[in-house]
Amino acid sequence: MNETRIGILASHHGTTLQAIIDACQVGSLTATLAVVLTNNSQSGAAQRAQRYAIPCHHLSGQTHSTPEALDRAICATLEQHQVTLVLLAGYMKKLGPYTLKHFRGRVLNTHPALLPKFGGHGMYGGRVYEAVLAAGEAMTGVSVHVVEAEYDQGPVIAQCEVPVLAGDTVATLTSRVQERERRFVVEVIQAIVEGRMQWPIIELPCSAVLPPAGGSG
Repeated sequence: MNETRIGILASHHGTTLQAIIDACQVGSLTATLAVVLTNNSQSGAAQRAQRYAIPCHHLSGQTHSTPEALDRAICATLEQHQVTLVLLAGYMKKLGPYTLKHFRGRVLNTHPALLPKFGGHGMYGGRVYEAVLAAGEAMTGVSVHVVEAEYDQGPVIAQCEVPVLAGDTVATLTSRVQERERRFVVEVIQAIVEGRMQWPIIELPCSAVLPPAGGSG
């Protein structure tokens, strides 16, 4: 079995990252957490990576002056750490075309609803839970999907349901969905590691994707 090397992209607290760390440590996830990338050098994710001696890189508009340069750096850093599977864990930026093409079919994201419901641009965090409650849904859940150029438009590879209970508020629903989300993403990645879940995966070297430095693309 080839080693699965996970690269995490995170922007904030890093609670999903912590779930991955914990699962790797106890052996419920038989993969290697290879690197953490963050666009926020003060993020909780960066602090967690440091605490567990996981390689961590701050890559953002502060470190790279153009979106293309940042995209190149993200792709190159993931490749440098021999990442085979990328997980967006509360990462609040779009990935660029070079990274998406190189890791085509190998970038996953979690969404706190049953896509295609309550997805798309601007639908994140509390906005999703507010929309679920406003719609009077009896059931919501967690979706794991392949990341493509547009928000929440990639193929959904796994979903699990979480009931909406009478009297739920945004806070109570958020807590219940997030708790399930952290466990579910570990379950899905382990299914991938074990070969129980497959979808088209295309591997391309960065050299086949990136134009020469200074090129217009």
